[in-house]
Amino acid sequence: MQDCWSLTSRDSTTKRIVPDPNKFPNGLSALATQIHNLGLKIGIYSDAGTNTCSNYPGSLGYEAIDAATFNDWGIDYLKYGEQLQCPWKLVPQNNDYYNSNSAIRYRQMTAALAGVSRPIQFNLCIWGQANVWDWGARVGHSWRMSGDSSATWSYITSIINTNLAHLSAVNFGAHNDMDMMEIGNGALTIQEQRTHFAAWTFLKSPILLGTDLGKLSTDQLAIITNTELLAFHQDTTVGTPAAPFTAFSSMPTTSPPEYYSGASTKGVHVFIINTSSSTATKQFTFSNVPGLGTSGSFKIHDMWAGTDLSGTYTASSTFTVSVAAHDTTAYLITKA
Repeated sequence: MQDCWSLTSRDSTTKRIVPDPNKFPNGLSALATQIHNLGLKIGIYSDAGTNTCSNYPGSLGYEAIDAATFNDWGIDYLKYGEQLQCPWKLVPQNNDYYNSNSAIRYRQMTAALAGVSRPIQFNLCIWGQANVWDWGARVGHSWRMSGDSSATWSYITSIINTNLAHLSAVNFGAHNDMDMMEIGNGALTIQEQRTHFAAWTFLKSPILLGTDLGKLSTDQLAIITNTELLAFHQDTTVGTPAAPFTAFSSMPTTSPPEYYSGASTKGVHVFIINTSSSTATKQFTFSNVPGLGTSGSFKIHDMWAGTDLSGTYTASSTFTVSVAAHDTTAYLITKA
C-alpha cells in the first residue's frame, strides 16, 4: 500500500496510525490475513518525517508505536520515505552519511523494527540520496536509487546505469532498489518488458509489481513467472549480482552496457541486452566470460525457453545470436 491509506490524525489515546475505515472497513489485520492466504506478502508505506508526501501522519517520534502496530497487523514490508523534510540535502561533516540526519532517522525505525516479533523487510525510500548505498545495508534491506519509476525504455536504461555504479553494495539482505516494475503498464513492448524483468533479476533489485495482475497477458505472465531468472535472483549461495564484462575484443561502448555475467549455484550466466532500436547480432567469446576460464568445453541453456541449445563450445569459440530491438537474452553456461 502506498501513501493515503490512513486517516489524517493518529488515535488520540493510543497514538497509533488509524487505517481509513472507508478504504479498509475490516481493518488492515483482516486484509493482511486475506493476502497471506493467497500466498502473498503485504507491504505498507510510512515516512521518516512528521508527515507523508500527501500530509498523512509520518512516523518521526512514533517509531516504536508504528513498528508495533505494523507487527500486530501482520505487515511484511515497510517502504519508508523521507520526502518532505529532506534532511539529506544537508551534507554531513566529513561526508559521514551514516551519521547524517537522514540515516539517523532511518536508524530509529531500524531499532524499532528490531524490537518486534515479526520479520519486516525495511526499504529505505530515499531516492538515491545521502550516499545511501554506502550505509543502507547497515540500516535496512533495500534502498531506492532514484525517483519514481515510469513505464518507459528511457527509465529502464537510466536506472540500470545508476545501479551499475554501486553493484558492490549488493549482497544477501542488501539490495539497490530499482523501484516497482512497470510490466503491464504504459506502451512498453514485450521485448522491453523482458529486459525490464531480466535486468531487475540479474542486478538483484527487489521485485515488486506495480500493476493489475488480473489484466496481464499470457506473454506478460510468462515473463514475471520465469522460474530460471527468479532462481538466479534468489540464489541461496551467491548473493552478488551480474556485472558488465568485455564480451569480445573491440567491443563497442553502449549505454547501458549490453553484456553481463554472474554466477549461481547452477553455473555461470550471461545476459545480453540489445540497446539498439532494431534487431542486432550479438556475440561473446567464452574465454572472456568471467568464471569460465580459458580451457574446456561448454554447453548453453536458454533461460527464457528453458531448453538446452544444441552443440558444445570451446573456450576460444564465439557464440552469436540475433537479438530483437530492446530485448534481452539469458543463458546458463556449464561444463560440457
